[in-house]
Amino acid sequence: MTDAHQRQMLGAFIRAHRARLTPARPGGRRRTPGLRREELADAAGLGVTWITWLEQGRDVQASPAALARLADALQLSAAERASLFDLAGRKDPHAGADHLDALSPALLALPGLMAAPAYLLDHTWTARAWNSAASALFTGWLDSDGADRNLLRYVFLHPAARALIVDWETRARRLAAEFRADVHRRPSDPDLQALVEALCEESALFAD
Repeated sequence: MTDAHQRQMLGAFIRAHRARLTPARPGGRRRTPGLRREELADAAGLGVTWITWLEQGRDVQASPAALARLADALQLSAAERASLFDLAGRKDPHAGADHLDALSPALLALPGLMAAPAYLLDHTWTARAWNSAASALFTGWLDSDGADRNLLRYVFLHPAARALIVDWETRARRLAAEFRADVHRRPSDPDLQALVEALCEESALFAD
């Protein structure tokens, strides 16, 4: 998942959860449901501009403390909170047990709300949700029933990925580095370890 794609998913996630909230002081007619950005910013003790930029998918810094306040203001469940931090690429300072695949229904629905190709990965980088534009683009990965939905196996092992991805080797090496960082954060996860072992056996570039 590219940084720009992840930021777009984060913005869509925040917008969707802001829209489901009921204003504390209802009054007047609203053009859109839920809280206004100003109301969310006030509830979270954060800047309106910062929240606006997050929702727009801009490249802004989001500290764990700020994300925690945002999660509280959005009234997120534990699974939704874990999804927020995963999308932001941050560690929740108040996290308890690790919610590895805590993907909420609202999060799983996000790719379908986007016009551009969009997909959602679990902690093993396996696609759990995607839209029709992604299916059309990623042939051999998201376009057929029963296919292996793991992004890394697609990138490193499927011929279609080499044809699709510009500067394939450079991008593949970057993905491997990002994935190994995830593995480092969860060193005892058996699914991740099994995936690393399989990829090392099947791909010389991944093992390099």
